[in-house]
Amino acid sequence: MTSLVVQRNGRAATVEELAPLAFAGYAHFTAMQVRGGRVRGLDLHLERLRFASMELFGRAVPDDRVRSCLRAALEAGPADVSLTATMYSPPGEFTTDGSDREPDVLVRSGPPASGPSGPLALATVEYERVLPAVKHVGEVAKTYFLRRADRDGFDDAAFVDRRGRLSEGTIWNLAFWDGDAVVWPDAEMLVGTTMGIVRRQLDRLGVPQRVQEITAADLPAPAGAVVMNSWTPGVAVHRIGSVPIPEAPRFLELLHQAYQAEPLTEF
Repeated sequence: MTSLVVQRNGRAATVEELAPLAFAGYAHFTAMQVRGGRVRGLDLHLERLRFASMELFGRAVPDDRVRSCLRAALEAGPADVSLTATMYSPPGEFTTDGSDREPDVLVRSGPPASGPSGPLALATVEYERVLPAVKHVGEVAKTYFLRRADRDGFDDAAFVDRRGRLSEGTIWNLAFWDGDAVVWPDAEMLVGTTMGIVRRQLDRLGVPQRVQEITAADLPAPAGAVVMNSWTPGVAVHRIGSVPIPEAPRFLELLHQAYQAEPLTEF
Protein backbone atom coordinates (compact mmCIF):
# COMPACT_ATOMS: atom_id res chain seq x y z
CA MET A 1 0.00 0.00 0.00
CA THR A 2 1.14 3.54 -0.68
CA SER A 3 2.20 5.66 2.32
CA LEU A 4 0.65 8.80 0.80
CA VAL A 5 -2.99 9.17 1.86
CA VAL A 6 -5.01 12.41 1.90
CA GLN A 7 -8.51 12.32 3.35
CA ARG A 8 -11.15 14.90 4.24
CA ASN A 9 -13.51 13.96 7.07
CA GLY A 10 -12.63 10.28 6.77
CA ARG A 11 -12.81 9.80 3.01
CA ALA A 12 -10.50 10.42 0.05
CA ALA A 13 -10.11 14.15 -0.62
CA THR A 14 -10.88 15.46 -4.10
CA VAL A 15 -8.95 18.05 -6.07
CA GLU A 16 -11.88 20.43 -5.70
CA GLU A 17 -11.75 20.12 -1.92
CA LEU A 18 -7.98 20.54 -1.71
CA ALA A 19 -7.55 23.41 -4.16
CA PRO A 20 -8.83 26.18 -1.81
CA LEU A 21 -6.34 25.09 0.84
CA ALA A 22 -3.44 25.87 -1.48
CA PHE A 23 -4.35 29.56 -1.16
CA ALA A 24 -5.50 29.61 2.46
CA GLY A 25 -3.47 30.07 5.62
CA TYR A 26 -6.06 29.85 8.36
CA ALA A 27 -5.71 26.36 9.75
CA HIS A 28 -3.87 24.41 12.42
CA PHE A 29 -2.47 20.92 12.64
CA THR A 30 -0.67 18.26 14.61
CA ALA A 31 1.97 15.86 13.33
CA MET A 32 2.81 12.42 14.67
CA GLN A 33 4.81 9.29 13.98
CA VAL A 34 2.69 6.14 13.79
CA ARG A 35 4.32 2.77 14.30
CA GLY A 36 2.42 -0.48 13.95
CA GLY A 37 -0.79 1.52 13.66
CA ARG A 38 -0.27 3.10 17.09
CA VAL A 39 1.09 6.41 18.38
CA ARG A 40 2.58 7.86 21.55
CA GLY A 41 0.84 10.75 23.28
CA LEU A 42 -2.46 10.55 21.43
CA ASP A 43 -4.13 12.42 24.29
CA LEU A 44 -1.70 15.31 23.79
CA HIS A 45 -2.41 15.48 20.06
CA LEU A 46 -6.16 15.55 20.67
CA GLU A 47 -5.77 18.19 23.37
CA ARG A 48 -3.67 20.32 20.99
CA LEU A 49 -6.33 20.11 18.27
CA ARG A 50 -9.17 20.98 20.66
CA PHE A 51 -7.34 23.99 22.07
CA ALA A 52 -6.26 25.37 18.70
CA SER A 53 -9.72 24.89 17.16
CA MET A 54 -11.31 26.85 19.97
CA GLU A 55 -8.72 29.60 19.50
CA LEU A 56 -9.14 29.86 15.72
CA PHE A 57 -12.74 28.80 15.12
CA GLY A 58 -14.52 28.94 18.46
CA ARG A 59 -15.54 25.29 17.94
CA ALA A 60 -13.72 21.96 18.11
CA VAL A 61 -14.24 18.61 16.45
CA PRO A 62 -15.15 15.90 19.01
CA ASP A 63 -12.28 13.58 19.85
CA ASP A 64 -14.12 10.48 18.70
CA ARG A 65 -14.60 11.95 15.22
CA VAL A 66 -10.96 12.98 15.00
CA ARG A 67 -9.91 9.47 15.97
CA SER A 68 -12.27 8.01 13.40
CA CYS A 69 -10.68 10.15 10.68
CA LEU A 70 -7.18 9.12 11.78
CA ARG A 71 -8.17 5.45 11.74
CA ALA A 72 -9.65 5.78 8.26
CA ALA A 73 -6.40 7.23 6.93
CA LEU A 74 -4.37 4.46 8.54
CA GLU A 75 -6.61 1.78 7.10
CA ALA A 76 -5.82 3.16 3.64
CA GLY A 77 -2.04 2.94 4.09
CA PRO A 78 0.79 1.08 5.82
CA ALA A 79 1.11 0.69 9.59
CA ASP A 80 4.25 2.87 9.87
CA VAL A 81 3.71 6.43 8.66
CA SER A 82 4.10 10.11 9.39
CA LEU A 83 0.57 11.37 10.01
CA THR A 84 -0.65 14.97 9.95
CA ALA A 85 -4.14 16.08 10.97
CA THR A 86 -5.12 19.58 9.85
CA MET A 87 -8.22 21.43 11.02
CA TYR A 88 -9.66 24.11 8.76
CA SER A 89 -12.90 25.89 8.04
CA PRO A 90 -13.64 26.17 4.30
CA PRO A 91 -13.83 29.83 3.20
CA GLY A 92 -17.34 31.26 3.30
CA GLU A 93 -18.90 28.31 5.14
CA PHE A 94 -20.60 29.51 8.33
CA THR A 95 -23.51 28.58 10.54
CA THR A 96 -26.84 30.43 10.44
CA ASP A 97 -25.69 32.83 13.15
CA GLY A 98 -22.60 33.79 11.12
CA SER A 99 -20.06 31.92 13.25
CA ASP A 100 -17.63 29.31 12.01
CA ARG A 101 -19.09 25.86 11.58
CA GLU A 102 -17.31 22.82 12.96
CA PRO A 103 -13.90 22.56 11.25
CA ASP A 104 -13.16 19.92 8.64
CA VAL A 105 -10.49 17.32 9.34
CA LEU A 106 -7.82 16.81 6.68
CA VAL A 107 -5.53 13.84 7.33
CA ARG A 108 -2.37 13.26 5.32
CA SER A 109 0.10 10.42 5.67
CA GLY A 110 3.60 10.01 4.30
CA PRO A 111 6.74 7.94 4.83
CA PRO A 112 7.85 7.46 8.46
CA ALA A 113 10.61 9.77 9.67
CA SER A 114 13.14 9.77 12.48
CA GLY A 115 14.89 13.12 12.04
CA PRO A 116 18.56 14.01 11.48
CA SER A 117 21.33 12.18 13.29
CA GLY A 118 23.07 15.35 14.50
CA PRO A 119 24.83 16.95 16.19
CA LEU A 120 23.42 20.23 14.90
CA ALA A 121 24.68 23.81 14.81
CA LEU A 122 21.91 26.37 15.37
CA ALA A 123 21.99 29.98 14.28
CA THR A 124 20.19 32.43 16.59
CA VAL A 125 17.47 34.66 15.14
CA GLU A 126 15.37 37.32 16.84
CA TYR A 127 11.83 36.20 16.09
CA GLU A 128 8.54 35.59 17.90
CA ARG A 129 5.75 33.55 16.31
CA VAL A 130 2.20 34.90 16.20
CA LEU A 131 -0.07 32.79 18.43
CA PRO A 132 2.92 30.75 19.65
CA ALA A 133 0.73 28.27 21.54
CA VAL A 134 -1.02 27.23 18.31
CA LYS A 135 0.58 24.96 15.72
CA HIS A 136 -0.80 26.88 12.75
CA VAL A 137 -0.01 26.73 9.05
CA GLY A 138 1.47 29.30 6.68
CA GLU A 139 4.52 30.27 8.75
CA VAL A 140 6.89 31.39 6.02
CA ALA A 141 9.37 32.70 8.61
CA LYS A 142 10.28 29.20 9.80
CA THR A 143 11.40 28.11 6.34
CA TYR A 144 13.00 31.48 5.62
CA PHE A 145 15.16 31.37 8.75
CA LEU A 146 16.05 27.71 8.17
CA ARG A 147 17.22 28.55 4.63
CA ARG A 148 19.16 31.56 5.87
CA ALA A 149 20.82 29.47 8.59
CA ASP A 150 21.82 26.88 6.02
CA ARG A 151 23.27 29.62 3.80
CA ASP A 152 25.35 30.84 6.76
CA GLY A 153 26.78 27.39 7.50
CA PHE A 154 24.35 26.24 10.22
CA ASP A 155 21.99 23.27 10.26
CA ASP A 156 18.95 25.14 11.57
CA ALA A 157 17.91 28.15 13.64
CA ALA A 158 16.83 28.86 17.20
CA PHE A 159 14.55 31.79 18.02
CA VAL A 160 15.34 34.54 20.53
CA ASP A 161 12.51 36.77 21.75
CA ARG A 162 12.57 40.54 22.29
CA ARG A 163 13.76 39.98 25.87
CA GLY A 164 16.75 37.98 24.65
CA ARG A 165 15.35 34.62 25.78
CA LEU A 166 15.80 31.46 23.73
CA SER A 167 12.38 29.99 23.02
CA GLU A 168 12.24 27.29 20.32
CA GLY A 169 13.63 26.22 16.96
CA THR A 170 12.06 26.50 13.52
CA ILE A 171 10.27 23.16 13.92
CA TRP A 172 11.75 22.08 17.25
CA ASN A 173 11.53 22.47 20.99
CA LEU A 174 14.77 23.16 22.81
CA ALA A 175 15.97 21.43 25.97
CA PHE A 176 19.15 21.85 27.99
CA TRP A 177 21.11 19.80 30.53
CA ASP A 178 23.00 21.14 33.56
CA GLY A 179 24.60 17.81 34.43
CA ASP A 180 21.83 16.76 36.81
CA ALA A 181 18.52 18.22 35.59
CA VAL A 182 16.70 18.88 32.34
CA VAL A 183 16.20 22.61 31.80
CA TRP A 184 13.32 23.86 29.64
CA PRO A 185 13.35 27.44 28.28
CA ASP A 186 11.01 29.93 29.90
CA ALA A 187 9.49 31.88 26.99
CA GLU A 188 6.38 31.98 24.81
CA MET A 189 6.49 28.92 22.53
CA LEU A 190 4.62 25.98 21.12
CA VAL A 191 4.75 23.17 23.66
CA GLY A 192 5.35 20.11 21.49
CA THR A 193 3.64 16.77 22.01
CA THR A 194 7.02 15.04 22.25
CA MET A 195 8.05 17.62 24.84
CA GLY A 196 4.88 16.79 26.79
CA ILE A 197 5.57 13.07 26.57
CA VAL A 198 9.17 13.47 27.70
CA ARG A 199 8.29 15.76 30.59
CA ARG A 200 5.69 13.46 32.11
CA GLN A 201 7.85 10.39 31.68
CA LEU A 202 10.91 12.11 33.18
CA ASP A 203 8.70 12.86 36.19
CA ARG A 204 7.85 9.17 36.47
CA LEU A 205 11.53 8.26 36.17
CA GLY A 206 12.42 10.73 38.93
CA VAL A 207 14.67 12.89 36.72
CA PRO A 208 14.86 16.51 37.98
CA GLN A 209 13.44 19.18 35.65
CA ARG A 210 13.02 22.93 35.84
CA VAL A 211 11.93 25.84 33.67
CA GLN A 212 14.14 28.93 33.49
CA GLU A 213 14.96 31.83 31.23
CA ILE A 214 17.96 31.10 29.02
CA THR A 215 19.70 33.90 27.14
CA ALA A 216 22.75 33.98 24.88
CA ALA A 217 24.79 35.06 27.91
CA ASP A 218 23.81 31.81 29.67
CA LEU A 219 24.91 29.51 26.84
CA PRO A 220 28.39 28.69 28.13
CA ALA A 221 26.72 27.15 31.21
CA PRO A 222 24.67 24.21 29.83
CA ALA A 223 26.33 20.79 29.90
CA GLY A 224 24.30 19.72 26.88
CA ALA A 225 21.50 20.77 24.53
CA VAL A 226 19.06 19.07 22.16
CA VAL A 227 16.19 19.75 19.81
CA MET A 228 13.10 17.54 19.74
CA ASN A 229 9.87 17.24 17.75
CA SER A 230 7.48 14.57 16.50
CA TRP A 231 10.37 12.86 14.72
CA THR A 232 12.57 12.31 17.76
CA PRO A 233 12.88 13.01 21.50
CA GLY A 234 16.39 14.32 21.09
CA VAL A 235 18.99 15.36 18.51
CA ALA A 236 22.21 16.70 20.00
CA VAL A 237 23.16 20.35 19.49
CA HIS A 238 26.89 21.11 19.49
CA ARG A 239 26.77 24.85 18.80
CA ILE A 240 24.30 27.71 19.27
CA GLY A 241 25.45 30.83 17.48
CA SER A 242 29.18 30.99 18.12
CA VAL A 243 28.99 29.15 21.46
CA PRO A 244 30.07 25.47 21.54
CA ILE A 245 27.85 23.10 23.55
CA PRO A 246 29.43 20.00 25.18
CA GLU A 247 28.41 16.50 24.22
CA ALA A 248 25.98 14.97 26.72
CA PRO A 249 25.36 11.30 25.91
CA ARG A 250 23.70 10.70 29.30
CA PHE A 251 21.22 13.50 28.56
CA LEU A 252 20.30 12.00 25.19
CA GLU A 253 19.96 8.57 26.75
CA LEU A 254 17.54 9.88 29.39
CA LEU A 255 15.38 11.65 26.82
CA HIS A 256 15.11 8.59 24.60
CA GLN A 257 14.46 6.38 27.63
CA ALA A 258 11.65 8.68 28.74
CA TYR A 259 10.11 8.70 25.27
CA GLN A 260 10.24 4.92 24.95
CA ALA A 261 8.54 4.61 28.35
CA GLU A 262 5.41 6.26 26.88
CA PRO A 263 3.07 3.49 25.74
CA LEU A 264 1.88 3.28 22.14
CA THR A 265 -1.87 3.90 21.88
CA GLU A 266 -4.45 2.57 19.46
CA PHE A 267 -6.51 5.10 17.52
